[in-house]
Amino acid sequence: MKGVLLVNLGSPESPTPKDVKPYLDEFLMDKYVIDVPYLLRAFLVRGIILRKRPEKSAEAYAKIWTKEGSPLIVLSKKMHEKVKKLVDIPVALSMRYGSMTILKGLQELHDKGVTEVMLFPLYPQHAMASTTTILVLAEELRAKHFPNMKFTNVPAFYNKPGYVEALANSMKRHLEGFEYDHLLFSYHGIPERHIRKTDVTKSHCKIDGSCCNTPSPAHEFCYRHQCYETTKQVVKLLGIPEGKYSQTFQSRLAGDKWLTPYTDVEINKMPEKGIKKLAVVTPAFVADCLETLEEIAMEANHQFKEHGGEEFLAIPCMNDEDEWCAVVAKWIEEFKEDKK
Repeated sequence: MKGVLLVNLGSPESPTPKDVKPYLDEFLMDKYVIDVPYLLRAFLVRGIILRKRPEKSAEAYAKIWTKEGSPLIVLSKKMHEKVKKLVDIPVALSMRYGSMTILKGLQELHDKGVTEVMLFPLYPQHAMASTTTILVLAEELRAKHFPNMKFTNVPAFYNKPGYVEALANSMKRHLEGFEYDHLLFSYHGIPERHIRKTDVTKSHCKIDGSCCNTPSPAHEFCYRHQCYETTKQVVKLLGIPEGKYSQTFQSRLAGDKWLTPYTDVEINKMPEKGIKKLAVVTPAFVADCLETLEEIAMEANHQFKEHGGEEFLAIPCMNDEDEWCAVVAKWIEEFKEDKK
């Protein structure tokens, strides 16, 4: 019997330092997130970062927390419920970090008699710190607890027509009536070394402006290429002229070279270039979360206006929009009907 496990990032149990600390510990101690030797990672995370970061992060979470709880969890559950109604095989929802564990999701499917799982990371673009860590942990759990289960992994869907069309249509709806001077595509940042580590050719990714546009097997796992490709396809569908849009990367940590240009730096420079009305979309996420609601809709909005900007529109993620849920359901149906 076939079933599906949708997996997103996760969230603390509450916006308090007490609950944020163990969540951050689990997240930052993941070797695919901070990819340095264990002892160094433990020193950085437990010896330095977790001394002050939980309080600061808890304040940020408190700004976006709703009566129902974490927006990422609430919105993912709504999307999950809609998708379940559109298909006739079991669909479970898990998070990579926090209490909604992948083990619980696999157990739920196992208890329903599922032996073949469509493992579906809810990330359009492939990255070590998002997709890889989900697939590796799921495989470890399968080997340990569900040896008779078989996995089919959903690859990055950044260029699948259904996703691109749903994203473009969602953006079009939210942009209606907003005469923007500029549209910014802001993607979650990752360290440059992650790009090189996922390069299957071991030589293609130079991060020099040309490698992402030169066809290569490396693109199957290259986060940077996939981000630029998402932007290119959406811009083409929406007919946005050259010069009226750009792409940046947000949420970097200090110390390493991360993908550039940086979202906050670029946004702060825009008003002096005559950009007074700015729209920002965040296509690395399918559900609104801390990075979209606090970092962009609140902080970037504030900074833009502090530097002379006038109007700022944070375009919501697709969340549980009907068209997006229908796309996910269609992919599930294709998996169900695949006789391989």
